[in-house]
Amino acid sequence: MADFYQNGVITTLHNIAERPLEEIEAELYEFNKTRPMALILPSLYSELEGPALKNIIDNLKGVNYLTEIVIGLDRADQAQYQHALKFFGELPQHHRVLWNEGPRLQALDKELAELGLAPKELGKGRNVWYCMGYILASNKSESVALHDCDILTYERDLLARLIYPVANPQFNYEFCKGFYARVADGKINGRVSRLLVTPLLLALKRICGHSEYLEYMDSFRYPLAGEFSFRRDVLNDIRIPSDWGLEIGVLSEMHRNYSNNRLCQVDIARVYDHKHQDLSLENKNAGLSKMSIDITKALFRKLATQGETFSTEVFRSLKATYYRIALDFIEAYRNDAIINGLTLDIHNEEKAVEMFAQNIMTAGQQFLEYPMDTPFIPSWNRVVSAMPDVLERLYTAVEEDRKEFLR
Repeated sequence: MADFYQNGVITTLHNIAERPLEEIEAELYEFNKTRPMALILPSLYSELEGPALKNIIDNLKGVNYLTEIVIGLDRADQAQYQHALKFFGELPQHHRVLWNEGPRLQALDKELAELGLAPKELGKGRNVWYCMGYILASNKSESVALHDCDILTYERDLLARLIYPVANPQFNYEFCKGFYARVADGKINGRVSRLLVTPLLLALKRICGHSEYLEYMDSFRYPLAGEFSFRRDVLNDIRIPSDWGLEIGVLSEMHRNYSNNRLCQVDIARVYDHKHQDLSLENKNAGLSKMSIDITKALFRKLATQGETFSTEVFRSLKATYYRIALDFIEAYRNDAIINGLTLDIHNEEKAVEMFAQNIMTAGQQFLEYPMDTPFIPSWNRVVSAMPDVLERLYTAVEEDRKEFLR
């Protein structure tokens, strides 16, 4: 992606010159003196047992510009939490592990639930939300990056390039989205982004007409990337979706809260690979099938808040329009693969498009049946208003867990 082309309404920061990592990290080290930086790592315990996270930790050991690292640990019992403390204990930076299944954080979550303010679904959104709360509670950092823990091709320059736009005091960006080429093992990956999101946005433009929001969303090269960075003040007002619509929901929130010139996207990796979800053709509650439904509903909800009216007939037209556009994209991706010496399974690509097309109707039907459904977790501003000491209690719970179980 080494070009200088600016398309859409969001600034794109390219990797044109292959600048040495040492130069970027030296600048970040200086930036950290006046604009301290943090990293959020939302992790399942199972990821501690895989090769990706061990490599990520080994890379992070050499990063000298981070003030703190906050790890959200999901699906871990006490013994696994204690193992996680040792596993992440190799990090030389100040770091903390949020034991989301621990009794202290569970008790706080229960109190928030009684106020109607707790996340309603388990998953990455809930994990990220509590980590964001801890960043606010610790009050150590001004610029924050977030990336997944299953990146098999992780190198240190991914983090450096990701956090640079919000850490550089000369830039005015509040939020930065990472992008990269989803190519690994001789194949083009990223099916949901390529075969659902991009053609669906184009189909929505045709059905709904001109929309500033759709132009904005279509400006992102990889809208489903799990890597982004932001200034600390973003955390107060943002509402995190608790389902698979997390990435789309975050972009929608940034569109709601900030002007386009405060947002950007940056090329963070030459290659990128992580664990892949099953297509789940027979199960709409798992894998890419559920992901596609949640993502599609997230787009419908956002457009509805802007006055767009949906009906069964509109969804039928949208499905047909999407299907035709998506099939044309398969041909384009096939040719792109051939010229680059890559492979592309057209049969599986078309199976995915057929499933996504059907799930557009499923998402539309669910949207019509439950129009007031709001999977967003409340903003931390709202939570603090209802429970003024919540951040202090969150911070204390994490510290007490560490003090009790670190051996």
